[in-house]
Amino acid sequence: MIRIAAVGDIHLGEDGRGRLRPAFDTLPDCADVFLLAGDLTRHGTVAEAEVVAAEVAGLPVPVVGVLGNHDYHGDQEKEITAVLGDAGVTVLEGDSTVLDIDGTRVGVAGTKGFCGGYAGRSAGEFGEPLMKEFVRYTRRCATGLRRSLENLAADGCDVRIALTHFSPVPDTLAGEPPEIYPFLGSYLLAEALDEGGADLAVHGHAHLGVEHGMTDGGVRVRNVAQPVIGRAFAVYDLQVPERTRPGGGPMDPEKPGSRRT
Repeated sequence: MIRIAAVGDIHLGEDGRGRLRPAFDTLPDCADVFLLAGDLTRHGTVAEAEVVAAEVAGLPVPVVGVLGNHDYHGDQEKEITAVLGDAGVTVLEGDSTVLDIDGTRVGVAGTKGFCGGYAGRSAGEFGEPLMKEFVRYTRRCATGLRRSLENLAADGCDVRIALTHFSPVPDTLAGEPPEIYPFLGSYLLAEALDEGGADLAVHGHAHLGVEHGMTDGGVRVRNVAQPVIGRAFAVYDLQVPERTRPGGGPMDPEKPGSRRT
């Protein structure tokens, strides 16, 4: 059993120092890893990133994150990544990391992701160069996520988690205005989860959405935007799946349960 704590959309400004640290200090009692699902800052400034870094620095559990659209707003995403890295956060973008948790190899693949919409109501790679690049950017994010998950599988990871900011499924957007669904995520991310073989997917971004969703391929999806979970973080208990049957055929991963803290 792996205990996964996660939160996104904490949107800390320079006045937020110390706001979440008391809750984060309880992580060793309830979690083995802490995932940050983007929009960690308000306006994407280094000063705000330093506040976030202070909230998570020195935690005795591994911290892995992706950035969100707010973190890109100030065109300082590289500097923000560096500040968080100095505080011990592994920030992913189209790559992955492997954690050893009591002998279990836990792989986390991450990307901010992007928008474009969902099956039947999505943007197409056609027309003006700007529209084509819009969709191609999302496709590049999804391709990086899929390849990272596949690399984790090839590396023999026991558990594979996908971490994004934008949502891979419309399920977790329920409650958001339907008109903005195309700007909250993309079906291409869900295809990457299914093709790459994720055991759990975690995202943020949809403040008015709901917590639980699932891809067409059966990957459990959790929206951990702080306004949705209503806590400093949520915790999910994930059974370590058995990858093959005794005869060598594939076996569906055990479905993760979820609990909040």
